[in-house]
Amino acid sequence: MELILDTLRTLARTAIDVVPVVLFIGAFQMIVLRRPLSNPLQLLSGFILVVIGLGLFLVGLEQALFPLGRLMAEQLTHPELIGQAGDTLDLQWHDYHWLYLFALAIGFSTTIAEPALLAVAMKANEVSGGAISVRGLRVAVAMGVAIGVTAGCLRIVTGTPLHYFIVGGYLVVVLQTAFAPKLIVPLAYDSGGVTTSTVTVPLVMALGLGLAQAVPGRSPLLDGFGLVASACLFPIISVLAYAQLSAWRAQRARRRARIPVSVSSQEEDNHAL
Repeated sequence: MELILDTLRTLARTAIDVVPVVLFIGAFQMIVLRRPLSNPLQLLSGFILVVIGLGLFLVGLEQALFPLGRLMAEQLTHPELIGQAGDTLDLQWHDYHWLYLFALAIGFSTTIAEPALLAVAMKANEVSGGAISVRGLRVAVAMGVAIGVTAGCLRIVTGTPLHYFIVGGYLVVVLQTAFAPKLIVPLAYDSGGVTTSTVTVPLVMALGLGLAQAVPGRSPLLDGFGLVASACLFPIISVLAYAQLSAWRAQRARRRARIPVSVSSQEEDNHAL
């Protein structure tokens, strides 16, 4: 019964949050564009479905994913699993190898399953005329998220300030941007935002908050957040690295075939993606 009441309250709060957006769009359509709304019944039904979907999604986060994240963090940082009995204060950062392996797996698998990433990869393949591979882009982004989540877990375990990772990572991005094929640079920057969608963010955030609560001396507010930032940064690096590696392989193939480098070499590097 309590779950039903909580679900209804969440649906009501979601409707209150969505209504201003709908009113603004309707007022803009009527006042600025001076055109009536087409298919008002369809729009109304769509609005109801959006409210129900968002409300149930929020309930699922509170009832399942966030508790699951805390449970996973507690189990992965337990001294018995790590292989050391006694005080957890004696543990070092390299003792949490199961945690890092889990972070790699959860980061890669959730990103591969991300519907937003699949949609962007298919659209990028379409508009590039097949120059950008759907599978290659998805794997590159997933590898970046996996490394980012693992690095974020390492940051929480060691207590390293977040800005060290962020500033250092973006310095690498700036250097890569100067040498990466121009075709992939805008897409690589957008890849970080694509990963922060419905599948990845709840699990990653739950893992970060749970880990900050499980590791001694860590604050959920200070250390628990920031894992999503790492998951957004490292896909940019991985996609740029994927483009640079593809371009290098294409140039190497041309040298082996003794093909002279011409003006069209940049186009061939793009198609190597």
